[in-house]
Amino acid sequence: MARIVILGAGLSGLALAYRLQQRLPHAAITLIEPRNRPGGNIWTARQNGFQIEEGPNGFLDSKPSTMQLCRDLGLGDQLLAASEGSRKNRYVYLRDQLQKLPGGLMPFLRSPLMSWRGKLAFALEQFRKPPSPIPEDESIAAFATRRAGRESAEIFADALVTGIHGGDPELLSIRSCFPRLAQFEREFGSVIKGVFAAAKVRRKAAQARGETPQPQRMWSFRPGLRLLVETLHEQFRGTYVGGIGVRRIRRADPATSDGARWLIDGEGGEQWQADVVIPTCPAYISARLLADVDEPLAHELDSIAYTRIAVVALAYRRADVPRADLDGFGYIAPQRTRRDVLGVQWCSSIFPDRAPDGLVMWRALCGGWHRGEMLDWSNEQLLRAVHAEMTVAMGVTGEPVHHHIVRWPKAIPQYFIGHHQRVQRVEMRLVQLPGLFLGGNILYGVAMNDCTEQAELLAHRIADSLTPSAG
Repeated sequence: MARIVILGAGLSGLALAYRLQQRLPHAAITLIEPRNRPGGNIWTARQNGFQIEEGPNGFLDSKPSTMQLCRDLGLGDQLLAASEGSRKNRYVYLRDQLQKLPGGLMPFLRSPLMSWRGKLAFALEQFRKPPSPIPEDESIAAFATRRAGRESAEIFADALVTGIHGGDPELLSIRSCFPRLAQFEREFGSVIKGVFAAAKVRRKAAQARGETPQPQRMWSFRPGLRLLVETLHEQFRGTYVGGIGVRRIRRADPATSDGARWLIDGEGGEQWQADVVIPTCPAYISARLLADVDEPLAHELDSIAYTRIAVVALAYRRADVPRADLDGFGYIAPQRTRRDVLGVQWCSSIFPDRAPDGLVMWRALCGGWHRGEMLDWSNEQLLRAVHAEMTVAMGVTGEPVHHHIVRWPKAIPQYFIGHHQRVQRVEMRLVQLPGLFLGGNILYGVAMNDCTEQAELLAHRIADSLTPSAG
């Protein structure tokens, strides 16, 4: 019987455990989590009739992995789509006012977001030939500027990076953060042409299934994303060890460890033997655990930077919000503006049951790559800063009636230029360490879909490694 130990019960670890028990029903799987609850950064706080996401607010159906996981868990009938307004109405806070992101050609032409010179540069992207050779990697800002002009980079690329990575587009890699955009240039010579080609493929696939093509949407559950991680935890049939940290991973002597390859030492003197061990922890934790196993590997992982994010949820009386139209997703403030707030999600407009009747609840994201010092502010300072932003951007006239603050000192791994080369070096080290695999969001993508997709792929690789070849 194979002994498998997974370190970390965030979404990656839980999804991996679930897929492994499907693939290897007779394996002895142990899942170790240092916190007193599973879920990692995914958790829904339930307070006084509010449902507040402390981490991700939802997931997209742009990849099938998370949707399929929900259906496999029996949660298909509890999936909740975001409002249509939140898909259509998204804003950027620029020049001291909310500017709606255009959703088509005519709105784009009428939008005050860009000058006519900037709009022309964007429109000409589809006719602009890529350089020869195409750069192996470059920053998101450089890519966007090269393809669509400076204004597009400063507005759209910055807003996109801020909303997903909380990072600096001058530092982050287009190849690693947005691989499809880089691929579109390589395959079609243009990002715009690639987007249209991909949409055509989706339409044909939907028609082949006898379905009406639908735009991509965000999803959650009526009780919040917490339902997903709680259900994964409940359906895990192996051994769950919570509230206990791991001190180190080390190689085992098969002669004295019942043939095990790996020993995992707990911080309280516990020890586990494993044929396969998979850290799904943040990079800096995995680096510490593997320091005695492979120093170059540990160094690569420890070199991955993280951004700092504070989530500040505020609720107001609807009567204190003069803005008539709140049917939208919220807004992003490009990081180059260096505002106190990176963006605000209008949570009670995106999904129902997020706030009691007569109240609205919004989540402000603070910090990011350039304002990480905000996490050192007191709760009172954070509340004062965010409320001040709400009075300016949203025109609120009253004080908040409820708040909830969560700090993530190591929120999102940053895939800097050259990240793909780091991934290759890590993979080369792992080849030399049979039975050791890496999960989580540190290498192949930071979104929920990336985590569930990688968990599924990793489960296949682990199962194949433990299954004797037919030859």
